[in-house]
Amino acid sequence: MSFYWEYQRYKGFDFEEFFSRITEADIERILCKDSLSETDYLCLLSERAEGFLESMAQKAHKLTVQHFGRVIQLYTPIYLSNHCINHCVYCGFAAKNHLPRKKLSLAGVREEARAISAEGLKHVIVLTGESQKESPVSYIKECANVLKQYFSSISIEIYPLEVAEYEELINAGVDALTIYQETYDEELYYQLHPAGPKRNYHYRLDAPERCSQAGIRSINFGALLGLGKWRTDAFFTGLHTNYIQKRHPEVDVAVSLPRIRPQLGGYVPQYVVSDRNLVQYMLAFRLFMPRAGITISTREQAGFRDNLIKLGVTKMSAGSCTAVGGRTSGDEGTGQFEISDQRSVAEMKNMIYSQGYQPVFKDWQLF
Repeated sequence: MSFYWEYQRYKGFDFEEFFSRITEADIERILCKDSLSETDYLCLLSERAEGFLESMAQKAHKLTVQHFGRVIQLYTPIYLSNHCINHCVYCGFAAKNHLPRKKLSLAGVREEARAISAEGLKHVIVLTGESQKESPVSYIKECANVLKQYFSSISIEIYPLEVAEYEELINAGVDALTIYQETYDEELYYQLHPAGPKRNYHYRLDAPERCSQAGIRSINFGALLGLGKWRTDAFFTGLHTNYIQKRHPEVDVAVSLPRIRPQLGGYVPQYVVSDRNLVQYMLAFRLFMPRAGITISTREQAGFRDNLIKLGVTKMSAGSCTAVGGRTSGDEGTGQFEISDQRSVAEMKNMIYSQGYQPVFKDWQLF
């Protein structure tokens, strides 16, 4: 079984024609339901539903408090390497881009870990460029062995792996996976990834399934908003998340809603995703999957992130740096993309308290 077969059910589906038939009565009926179908979810992503954002927000807030309480988990990224052999047209680390290529030594990993841990954070996400030569599984495993001395949760956002390789990392202390399909438009995907191993659409699509089989605790899904039509990418991201939740109920699932940011290479998004669009996506997803997490990163502006807290967010990054070793080297160098929200961990903590919520630094311990 593979999510690809779920995806294929919508091959040739005319989303625009479907959206054109939705009425206000349809949206009102859906908002009265306790459990939504995938078609209901698609309706809430439509232009017709834009007039119901306030009602959606009230229900999304109630569901989030019911399932998660008034808490926001904090985490931060740690970049181990920016070596990459992919030619993704939208990424600052793409092989064609000229930038100093770096890879942290284990001593460097420890320095970064100490700096992050000193701010109180206990959840980190490990990122590398896609180069199995420079960042093999053995290297990532060694880094995990260092990081678990400082953090209670280690997530990875790296190239897709085989089941046995995910098992190796899980045994080393990794407990969560973040993976973006980037876009679920298969034809567009090939245009955006002209060369490199990431061009394999199906292998990436099935990575969450393989990682679930390996015994991972949590998986975070996402599409990079702006690459394709946001409504269809949001729809398939939700379906993919729901698919794993149903097939692997032991796995915690969540989504990220990242919008593309300025980066080395200067790629300009094909589609504009407004703040209102992002809010609609978040609210529709919350109503569709009440028990799934929602992550908002420092790609978004500070004020906008503040306003999202009561609309369904459960996890936020803080004190972020997208350059390899940027926290301790004194030279942040070239990051993967420009960060929008530059606030420190302490500033984020105070902001969350001011919203009537509690920042959570640790909610999981791997024994």
